[in-house]
Amino acid sequence: MLAAGLVLAMIAGLIHVYIFVLESLRWTDPRTRAVFGTSEEQAHTTRQLAFNQGFYNLFLAVAAIAGAIVVFTGPETVGRTLTTTGTASMVLAALVLLLSDRTKVRAALVQALAPALSLIALLLAAVL
Repeated sequence: MLAAGLVLAMIAGLIHVYIFVLESLRWTDPRTRAVFGTSEEQAHTTRQLAFNQGFYNLFLAVAAIAGAIVVFTGPETVGRTLTTTGTASMVLAALVLLLSDRTKVRAALVQALAPALSLIALLLAAVL
């Protein structure tokens, strides 16, 4: 169960790296605008905010992925703490997205599913 939780945390991290790329590096690109449903004007107006938000996603990804690696290479408790912090923050951020805009159900699910499954698997690994 531990391995499954860590693999899911890494997948969640990779999803958040992709979100970072969209928000911080490709925000005004027509394909990215289509993903987020923004006009060219909206994308240019919100570029700075998206750039900043993308880095939040990157930092969550780093915590989840680094934590999973540390479980195998360093102090397991530190690795589990990093992984849990990263994935729990991803789930909570998805919840905030959903509560702030009910039309973003799909985006919230994409953002939350892998980290939520990771947290469940890590919890089961800890108690079994």
